[in-house]
Amino acid sequence: MHKEFLMGNAAIARGAIAAGLNLVSGYPGTPSTEVLETTAKINNGSIYVEWSVNEKAALELGAGAAYCGARSMVTMKQVGLNVASDPLMSLAYIGVKGGMVIMVADDPGPISSQTEQDTRHFAAFSKLPCFDPSSVQEAYDMIQDAFKYSEKYHTPVLFRPTTRVCHGYASIEVKDENEYETNRPEGFVKDSSKWVIFPRLSYNAHIRIEERNAELSGVFSDYERNVIIPEKKACRKGIATHGISYTYTMEALRDKEAPRIFKVSTPFPFPEQAAVKFLEGLDEVLCIEELDPVIERELTYICGKYHLATKILGKLTHNVKTAGENTCASVSADIAVFMGWDAPEKPSLEEAPALPVRPPVLCAGCPHRASFFAVKEAMKGKKSVFCGDIGCYTLGNAMPLDMVDTCLCMGAGVNITQGIGKIEPDTSCFAFVGDSTFFASAITGAVNAVYNQADMTLVVLDNSTTAMTGHQPHPGTGRTMMGEIVEKISIQEVLRGVGVKIVETVNPLELDKAIDTVKRVSAEKGVKAIIFKSPCAVLIKGNKPAVIDSEKCIQCKKCIKTLGCPGIVMRDGKVAIENSLCTGCGLCSQVCPCNAIGGAENAE
Repeated sequence: MHKEFLMGNAAIARGAIAAGLNLVSGYPGTPSTEVLETTAKINNGSIYVEWSVNEKAALELGAGAAYCGARSMVTMKQVGLNVASDPLMSLAYIGVKGGMVIMVADDPGPISSQTEQDTRHFAAFSKLPCFDPSSVQEAYDMIQDAFKYSEKYHTPVLFRPTTRVCHGYASIEVKDENEYETNRPEGFVKDSSKWVIFPRLSYNAHIRIEERNAELSGVFSDYERNVIIPEKKACRKGIATHGISYTYTMEALRDKEAPRIFKVSTPFPFPEQAAVKFLEGLDEVLCIEELDPVIERELTYICGKYHLATKILGKLTHNVKTAGENTCASVSADIAVFMGWDAPEKPSLEEAPALPVRPPVLCAGCPHRASFFAVKEAMKGKKSVFCGDIGCYTLGNAMPLDMVDTCLCMGAGVNITQGIGKIEPDTSCFAFVGDSTFFASAITGAVNAVYNQADMTLVVLDNSTTAMTGHQPHPGTGRTMMGEIVEKISIQEVLRGVGVKIVETVNPLELDKAIDTVKRVSAEKGVKAIIFKSPCAVLIKGNKPAVIDSEKCIQCKKCIKTLGCPGIVMRDGKVAIENSLCTGCGLCSQVCPCNAIGGAENAE
């Protein structure tokens, strides 16, 4: 063993490798992304690593590997589990041969997600065991436990870190390479009575699952990471907690006469007998958890089942806030009220100056800004609706662009557009989708539109990467996470293949041409597509920054008011270029009515 300073996600990857990982697949999504990327980075070639087109594909790939006896891991964020839920629910009945861990990172806050959904509910819904780490060290250790339990009980298991564990850093104990486990898959053994899901087989599997989970409830009651910490003095109060909230709780109780503590590391199957032991002799228990009252409900049920008089407090009783992530401060305050202590003192620090307001915006030079602006200009005065999607381009909703009227989940915009068009046929309907999202979840929407004779314009914002989550490759980039150079899949050919007759590709930074293309294509009936193709500004070496000719500039501020580019600023009351941000994309020079913005030649 030796010590290393690691991010939580890196620790999870290292732990999985130490457990004998054979294959990892996933779809990028904050806060989960670095798990797969770390695995790829330190892979010695013995592990197959894949960014799949979406979470459903990733989970099915991982299942196939586990059928062969491989140890597989599938990574995603909490909303990605919605996409993977179809195979997940059936896989729970089929089971696996090799260990299979489904690493789902939850995002309390939410910090970078559409929802605050709690994967612990999915564990109970799918009847799959769930592991819930409380620190970087525990994440490293517990994922190895997860593989062992998965393989022993022939079931996939869920592993549920949250953002503060995923992105926290700590100096932790890790195994030396000579301590790693090695797993040599047996290979797929044909057995239709096991691997082919039929109603009668599922009925029998359901019986076995319930028996297994009842057994696991007892096994987890003795699991070393479900910890009961005795009260320091005779105290008839207790705190039940989990995950990062346990870390906050222990921080809040430092140097205090603490109540009894119950750390729940396996929220499903719930460690019932351990809970009974914890509750004995307690008058009140405060449940501190993220996000939903999972522990609180379980303890309330157990009190009823065992006729215990303990009063359970938490989110349901409004003793803990019902939404958002916990913090050291919020947990300290909740515990102080529960224990009857004085409110924790705030540190006496000088009042910090107010931070500048930094709303999220598209990067300077982002081609999506030009794409949105081209459509906006082309559709001036026409009744139009612009359906967006998940990605950098969701930021197209911000002023002054104001070009995202709806955003639900990945791929939904293509179908929402069709629904609006069926009810309002006099509306010009546009659906914006990124290139990665197109492959992940928009192709079926395009097929649906063609088949059901929709009247809409599909706008694919192709910047040749998965920009929002850190520039991961996808089928259109021509490379894989294994370092292979492969044939690019053409979005244009895919669209033509599914029956879209009009498909045009244009560079959005050629503004006049882009506007003309939108006017012409959107006027056609039926399903048509425009591919705005220009690389992500972060991936290319920009041109020289733009220069404003002060003699020509009339300070109309049209460049600022219409584009909202962070590379154009007000300085000393005048429009100016922020050279550290400007990529020289040329969009502002095409918008300026006075031709006052140009390239470096204007500086001479």
